[in-house]
Amino acid sequence: MGLVRVIKSTDLTEINSLLLNRTEQQGEIAQRVASIIQEVREQGDQALCFFARRFDKANLAPADLRVSPKEIEEAYQQVDQEVLASLRLARERIENFHQKQLSRSWFQPDSEGTVLGQLIIPLERVGIYVPGGTASYPSSVLMNAVPAKVAGVAQIVMVTPPMSNGKVNPYTLVAAAEAGVAEIYKVGGAQAVAALAYGTETIAPVDKITGPGNIYVTLAKRQVYGVVGIDMLAGPSEILLVADHTAKPDCAAADMLSQAEHDALASSILLTHDTALAEAVSLELKRQLAELPRQEIARQSLARHGAIILTESIDESLQWANRFAPEHLEILVDDPMKYLGKIKHAGAIFLGHYSPEPVGDYLAGPNHVLPTGGTARFYSPLNVDTFMKKSSVIAFSEESLQRLGPDIIRLAEVEGLQAHANAVKVRLR
Repeated sequence: MGLVRVIKSTDLTEINSLLLNRTEQQGEIAQRVASIIQEVREQGDQALCFFARRFDKANLAPADLRVSPKEIEEAYQQVDQEVLASLRLARERIENFHQKQLSRSWFQPDSEGTVLGQLIIPLERVGIYVPGGTASYPSSVLMNAVPAKVAGVAQIVMVTPPMSNGKVNPYTLVAAAEAGVAEIYKVGGAQAVAALAYGTETIAPVDKITGPGNIYVTLAKRQVYGVVGIDMLAGPSEILLVADHTAKPDCAAADMLSQAEHDALASSILLTHDTALAEAVSLELKRQLAELPRQEIARQSLARHGAIILTESIDESLQWANRFAPEHLEILVDDPMKYLGKIKHAGAIFLGHYSPEPVGDYLAGPNHVLPTGGTARFYSPLNVDTFMKKSSVIAFSEESLQRLGPDIIRLAEVEGLQAHANAVKVRLR
């Protein structure tokens, strides 16, 4: 039996199980998250320190929660200078891409003196969540903080779990400093989301929380939504490949494994009408897996959530791709631009044999915080608009109100809202 199941596109039972089996069980975890949030609301910093000891094995006092300037200086001394140069290149490319997304306020006067418009305003204070602890994700720092900076957010706050020694990974700190984040706290998990939403003695509340995390972070964001804004509810990572005979089996397998190594819940799927490619990729997966440090995680991911699906054509593969609405969609076919117009649902689209998914994760420029679990049907990647809000502007002239007032009155009265109608009537007398 192969490492990953091979199924036909006519096997709807198997495919539907892949589609439906992309979210984690949430019942018991949601209750634990609610309890954590309540403790943070009641106990503030003391709760944050308690959870740091319990979950991160870090012994912190309230005075230790905020990262000091000295710790950031030390981080710069600890990081590899070539990695720092790569981080700076990534920051520059991410900034350049997101600058192109900026929208401007606009106002439209008419001949009667009425002015209508839209005011576009950056959020004042945003919290970004960056996974941490034993791992380091400086790329996630850049992907969250740089668009916020481009949008004009005045206060960018970062929270990230500490290591057991009470420190934050130096690459995470350096990335934050490079992106212009001046306020960093050693807090992770649902407790960090609660602190950002409700505030503690040390952490002032924010207007919106962005950034991916584990199931606790995701459910905490869901529970505080409404008190603050959130970007999206991110789930396990996903990649879906649409490939034809021009795809190289070793490249396709490597791309599938690039997501499988994330998490045992990650999803890696290949759609192809080429049976020879399917067989070759299956063999390559087994060969390359043996060389990976995180092979056990990747093995579980491929066994539970991976698949090679045999279709009848590229068009059918693309139809299934739209049904999956994946986080990452790679089009490994001859002349991929020809098929771009047929793609309706995907977080990020990677066209051609030289655009592997990690290009987007780190350096291309577009954001890597993407919708998962099929939510690309209605969600967009993190972008500059995530950190902005819009206000409508209405400045009616007397002439316009005299002309349009009777229509407003009629519409208000048909809805039974007489006071609405009167607010116009008194001005027309």
